[in-house]
Amino acid sequence: MDMVNLKINGQAVTVPAGYTILEAAREAGIDIPTLCYLKDASQTGSCRMCVVEIVGARALQAACVYPVAEGIEVLTHSPKVKQARKSTLELLLSNHDRSCLTCVRNKNCELQTLSEELGVSEIPFQGEMIKREIDDLSPSIVRNNNKCVLCRRCVNVCKNVQTVGAIDVTERGFKSQIASPFNMPLSDSNCVNCGQCIAACPTGALTEKDNTADVFDAIADPEKYVIVQTAPAVRAALGEEFGYEIGTPVTGKMAAALRRLGFDRVFDTDTGADITIMEEGTELIERIKNGGKLPLITSCSPGWIKFCEHSFPDFLDNLSSCKSPHQMFGAVLKSYYAKKHNLDPKKMFVVSVMPCVAKKFESQREEMEHEHLRDVDCVISTRELAKMIRQSGINFKSLPDEKFDIPFEEATGAGVIFGATGGVMEAALRTVADVLENKNIDKLEYHEVRGTEGIKEATVNIAGKDIRVAVAHGLGNARKLLDSIRSGEKQYEFIEIMACPGGCVTGGGQPIVNAKTYMEHDLKAERAKALYSEDERAAIRKSHENPDIVLLYKEFFGEPGSHLAHELLHTHYTARNRYTK
Repeated sequence: MDMVNLKINGQAVTVPAGYTILEAAREAGIDIPTLCYLKDASQTGSCRMCVVEIVGARALQAACVYPVAEGIEVLTHSPKVKQARKSTLELLLSNHDRSCLTCVRNKNCELQTLSEELGVSEIPFQGEMIKREIDDLSPSIVRNNNKCVLCRRCVNVCKNVQTVGAIDVTERGFKSQIASPFNMPLSDSNCVNCGQCIAACPTGALTEKDNTADVFDAIADPEKYVIVQTAPAVRAALGEEFGYEIGTPVTGKMAAALRRLGFDRVFDTDTGADITIMEEGTELIERIKNGGKLPLITSCSPGWIKFCEHSFPDFLDNLSSCKSPHQMFGAVLKSYYAKKHNLDPKKMFVVSVMPCVAKKFESQREEMEHEHLRDVDCVISTRELAKMIRQSGINFKSLPDEKFDIPFEEATGAGVIFGATGGVMEAALRTVADVLENKNIDKLEYHEVRGTEGIKEATVNIAGKDIRVAVAHGLGNARKLLDSIRSGEKQYEFIEIMACPGGCVTGGGQPIVNAKTYMEHDLKAERAKALYSEDERAAIRKSHENPDIVLLYKEFFGEPGSHLAHELLHTHYTARNRYTK
């Protein structure tokens, strides 16, 4: 590897050729402020907050895009640099809605942090302060361009990482804003509700639709029986909201907190994941044996489903007809569980805590109900759950570790790894292998489909048959994979696709981290470790061996893929206009 020698603030630094000054400085332990920069997503140099002085050069340069060169000398905090950054920040703030105390990103806002670090105590400039209408028509995402700093991180994530392109910069000068085509609301666009724009936004310009009031109201209603279920990825990130290190599983404390919030029952969506494997695994086996449409593609990710409806409608027949795990579990709770415990399903209120804001959209889809009862009544994000815990005065760190409620107290390790890219594939292979081989296979871990590589491929031999599988996470990678199938370049039997890079662990509803943290940590890998560690400790690691699932099919569904199972657990999807809803 070619190396480059340079000096930063008089310190000799040696880094690989191709590094930017920002990367070289961070490696040398020197912090340069950024705003528009986001590792692996946005490198434009447009905000000018990271400018540095290169000795001998006439103009300041943006460190996030300026490549290192042999022998250059860089000053990162000279008087000229500090004044330029402060003036730039003051100009940004002059046109910014500064109602920080009532902003959802208060104390977790990169603009706020920069203002403190750069010593901004007053705003000497009078900006235009154009009042822009808030777009809150989407069930998942709220846009408030009054708090936008035009950093373009959301645009770059949507366009370049996710390849959706639902938003871009329009107009010029003070009139510039981030908007959808023809300035339509997000709900009318081809937005897939993945929420990666929210995770990328450094301010409060993009947030999830807040449904915490609906949940508090339901809990307070004596006529309602309120059940909560939590997705596997939530336990891998919720602790970050309360000071735990990234990747610390907080399953027991989460269950305890939910009880103290007042929910009547606390369940684990991992059970829904186990049901999904029973149905989806059966679907895969039937398609392989009976010449069905292949490849079978997973349907757990609602952002991916809407992306497919917009951009790849020719693959709709390849989608598994299975609902996502939380929708399946909601349907089971309002049928099997209600009947078994003499509950009126019309008085049941099912809340899903999800790492994904697209689940809010999904739960409102007209397909997600049975006999005029919604499978899930309300979805809140990991961030919203943390907000509810804080608002209720619950000291999260002091809580004891508690288990989920009976029945469905113990799901399997296969269910918990659904939250990481490759997890659905691995869980399915554990069950499909046993069924096709007609015996208990010792192999539990399929490392071929693990990891954070954008597209993973493997060939798994089961019962003498080679099954070609692929895993893609992030919609840009999904597009590449599907294009290769369209062209005839690739052939597979089974594919897992997750809308968010890294899968659910880095979903659009997970705790917000700043650009510096993104640079220093691999969130995808660190949060996934929490799930794989729970899988390793699980007493049961195959979905079809879960005794609660065995009993569910014996007492209620009969067998996977039965008529009743299709009524409650399966659905269909519809082609959408490529550029609008």
